[in-house]
Amino acid sequence: MEHLELFLKSIFIDNMVFSVFLGMCSYLAVSKKVSTAVGLGAAVIFVLAITVPLNWLLDQYVLQPGALSWLGEEYADYDLSFLSFIMFIATIATMVQLVEIVVEKFSPSLYNSLGIFLPLIAVNCAILGGSLFMQSREIPTLGLATTYGIGSGIGWFLAILAIAAIREKIRYSNVPPALRGLGITFIITGLMAIGFMSFGGMLTGGDEETKEDKTVQIETVDQENTKELANNTTITE
Repeated sequence: MEHLELFLKSIFIDNMVFSVFLGMCSYLAVSKKVSTAVGLGAAVIFVLAITVPLNWLLDQYVLQPGALSWLGEEYADYDLSFLSFIMFIATIATMVQLVEIVVEKFSPSLYNSLGIFLPLIAVNCAILGGSLFMQSREIPTLGLATTYGIGSGIGWFLAILAIAAIREKIRYSNVPPALRGLGITFIITGLMAIGFMSFGGMLTGGDEETKEDKTVQIETVDQENTKELANNTTITE
């Protein structure tokens, strides 16, 4: 259940695009065609699925204060957390280079359509954001880190796929001249973000019910105490 909850939360509730608006540059630039959006979205899923667990291992066994204790007691006091950004970016750049080589080899047409935005995945804030959120939220296990990376990638993929499909449809619509292009795209993105916010109740409904039950119990106890106090006062008089 923990894996499923984190997976759904990273896709719908903490969506990289609609929740924190990360990766907007490639989201807006490569979403004119569905085929191109699918290719870039698949690349983002792959990179996040690999880099988030790899960076989790780096964070746990190299970067955190005392993480080098496995090398010996003399290394227990070392703190390399200031290297987090450099190490995370190095891991991401390596994986992006691998993706670029594979795409160029097996799908030259997709490689040409993506253009400069494929190597720019290395500096995509959504990719780095996945590793930084993993670190700040202190995800406890490698399995959960992998689940979070895959879920975040799927969330970004769904976002760019949805906006690409909508932009292909509205190309033939009568959009006011002042809103054509990025204007209507920003409006649609905002409306989609509002829609994704509705998923926030998926994992919090139980908590709200528990809070309501506790409130009812407290009110009942208070009423009983008030009645007892009133009875004691009447007896004393």
